Amino acid sequence: MKYSLVKMQKIDKPRISVMSLADKVKGQGVGSAYSEQLNLIEERLDDVYDIKKNTLKSGAITHYHSINFRFFMHSLMNKKRTVRVGSVHFIPETIEGSITLPPWMKRIFYWYILEFYRSMDQLVTVNPIFIDKLVALGFDQENISYIPNFVSGEQFYKISKEEKKNVRARYGLDENDFVMLGVGQVQTRKGILDFVEVAKSCPDKKFVWAGGFSFGRITDGYDALSEVVENPPSNVRFLGIIDRSMMNEIYNMADIMFLPSYSELFPMTVLEAMNVGIPMLLRDLELYENILFDYYLRANDNNSFSALIERLSSDHAFYEKWAGQSQKGSQFYCRDSVGKMWEEYYAQMLELESSDHYVKKSKAYY
Repeated sequence: MKYSLVKMQKIDKPRISVMSLADKVKGQGVGSAYSEQLNLIEERLDDVYDIKKNTLKSGAITHYHSINFRFFMHSLMNKKRTVRVGSVHFIPETIEGSITLPPWMKRIFYWYILEFYRSMDQLVTVNPIFIDKLVALGFDQENISYIPNFVSGEQFYKISKEEKKNVRARYGLDENDFVMLGVGQVQTRKGILDFVEVAKSCPDKKFVWAGGFSFGRITDGYDALSEVVENPPSNVRFLGIIDRSMMNEIYNMADIMFLPSYSELFPMTVLEAMNVGIPMLLRDLELYENILFDYYLRANDNNSFSALIERLSSDHAFYEKWAGQSQKGSQFYCRDSVGKMWEEYYAQMLELESSDHYVKKSKAYY
């Protein structure tokens, strides 16, 4: 990594300026990922760095977690004062199936997403497959790093059988019901219609979806999806957007996490559900291969989803095997291991050429 001799004012602790509005829209995985990462670095690195959120001043490192226009302008105005790090939570192709925009607006928005990333000195993605995709879009591989998401074991954990029974009662479920849970925004790409079709093929099971229309009427497929949400089959319930502080009990009332999504990056919901030890049943996406390994059950069509649900409900040994795989997955993405990655990453951003602090000089942008 090359650094110029652009000297910063010497301070006791180098500053990390964290820039994000990702938590302003409820029910987004991006907001959850940002909150977990911020809590982690505040807890782990507070003795090393002066961590500030959404300050007008840049730090030795400025880490942008969302692509708001004022952050874009901030990055341009501070390009010679800071190492600019951008978190890549999505690229244009992953927006498809999420929101509906007029063609001209879509072209501008997709152009803007990439221009925002190009204004960064370094990019961090939560899924290694996105490195190749970003390189194909013209980004320099040496400036892209991979650090996975994680969730807190203090916030997401398995509760007792009695607590589970009580939670189910609050949501109108019987303790003997076999419950499939889907979590996320109500969008076409999340496979909501498939979730409902599978529910129809398993009338003796309960299907619950936690999440809603975070982006309102511009949500892709809004009319068809709203019709399903308002008039679901008798064994399907849509709970709407649930505050994250209540999600642990939602995961715990389920027997299976069922997410037939067609497009994901690294869904926080999967990590959260793994922490409570229920099997994961997901669509067989390339995006999962190098992050979820063999921790989950996979299928590509509704008949296969239904067959796996039937087996999980009737074969105790099979169920316990995949519950165990979820627990292994939660241990792999533990707070401590990801914390070490962030510690090493920020240290690289602050590599010193002398006893003073130096920052990377930006490439010419315009």
